[in-house]
Amino acid sequence: MSNTDSASSEPSDEVYSWYQRARELLDSGNPHAALLLIDRIMSAEPQSASIMEMYARALFDTSDFRAAAMAFDVLIQLQPDNDYAHFGKGLCLWRMQQFIQARDELGMASAMRPDRLEYARAFGQVKATLRARIADNLPLNGPIENQENLNQIFGDDL
Repeated sequence: MSNTDSASSEPSDEVYSWYQRARELLDSGNPHAALLLIDRIMSAEPQSASIMEMYARALFDTSDFRAAAMAFDVLIQLQPDNDYAHFGKGLCLWRMQQFIQARDELGMASAMRPDRLEYARAFGQVKATLRARIADNLPLNGPIENQENLNQIFGDDL
C-alpha cells in the first residue's frame, strides 16, 4: 500500500494478499482478472488512493476509457496533487477524442512533474493534434465527421 493511504486503518492480511495478487495480475497484462480482485479490495478499503489508482489503471488497460477517466477523477478528488492521476485522466480523455480536456489534464501533469518525459510527450502530441485540427478547420473534439471527403483527398491510407 502507498504511504498516502490513511494510517488509521491497516488492511487485513487477506486484503493485502488480494492487493498483491491484483498488482501481479495487472503487471503481467491481465487487467480483467485484476479487476475481479480490485472490486473485492475496494469494498474493504473504499477510501484507499493506491487501490483507486490500481483500479483506474486496470480499467484503462481494458480500454474502458470512460470508466477509467471517472476513476482517475475520483483519485484526483482524493489526492489533487497526484500527477499520475492527471496523466491517466488525460490519456483517457485523449483516447475518447476529448482533446481540449486532455490537453488541460496532461498539461497539469507535465507542470507538476516536468521531469517525466512521457508526460511531456503526451502533452505535446495532444497540442499537435489540436493545432492540426485548427489548421484544417476540423472540430477540436470528437471524431472527424467527413471521413468520406478525407478519403477522397488523402486516399484510403487514413
